[in-house]
Amino acid sequence: MSAPIRHFLGLKGVEESTVREILTLAARYKAERKSISWRPLAGQTWALIFSKSSTRTRVSFEVGIRELGGNPLFLNANDLQLGRGEPIRDTARVLGRMVHGAVIRTFAQSDVEEFARYAQIPTINALTDDEHPCQIIADIQTIEEKLGPITGKKIAFIGDCACNVARSWIYAAEILKFQLVLAGPDGYLSDITNPFVTQTHDVKEAARDADVLYTDVWVSMGLEAEKAERAAAFAGYQINHALVALAKKHAIVQHCLPAYRDQEISADILEERAQEIFDQAENRLHAQKGILHWLSEPPVQ
Repeated sequence: MSAPIRHFLGLKGVEESTVREILTLAARYKAERKSISWRPLAGQTWALIFSKSSTRTRVSFEVGIRELGGNPLFLNANDLQLGRGEPIRDTARVLGRMVHGAVIRTFAQSDVEEFARYAQIPTINALTDDEHPCQIIADIQTIEEKLGPITGKKIAFIGDCACNVARSWIYAAEILKFQLVLAGPDGYLSDITNPFVTQTHDVKEAARDADVLYTDVWVSMGLEAEKAERAAAFAGYQINHALVALAKKHAIVQHCLPAYRDQEISADILEERAQEIFDQAENRLHAQKGILHWLSEPPVQ
């Protein structure tokens, strides 16, 4: 009997031991990047199927796959028959016979799940409208590098609390047992929660005594038509000096990028906290390598 295939499709329902294993691998890949000789993807070709544009996700996966000994094959929707309406299950059946794994960045979570089911190769959710799990792994790596274990800490997420990044943070809070406070305007709070999550419209209360202040863009990809409406709704939900002053003295600022200065984050805070934010961006590479390595090791039966 063949070993079960591992996928990384989201953080919902993931075990703490899995997250910890990936984080341990990511930390080692970062610390030993110039000397580590692991090549778990040697001889493999991985398809990167991107329906949404990207900087950090694409570069980190392409470099990560190469550094693990594999070959990345980048494909956007126009490169595939998907762009002409071929069902995702048929594309999956074809690619599953030709490549060794897939990294998918698209709109519907159901498309990633259907691909994994029919391709029968390791599949990674590199972003959907529902979740952005790879981002949160890199975020947690960054936070723990700077502040120690995340368990018990207070993370304040400011802005669009219904977005995919916030949703993955909600799942992560339950896995690693930290306090997550989501602060957003009426109509932009999350429809999911758990005992480790609090939601509020009061941005100052969210920031008070926080260990981490976190934000994302106000207008996610695909929502450009709502730009004016969202700009009005999110006025006041900005990470700036006044908000940072309410957090703990050691608090760090995180942004998953791209950042729009003087919208979700003030220009001066972005520059003052650039080291923290771009350390976070760098860790996308190391986190992706941890995820890829974890997928390459079949689970014990």
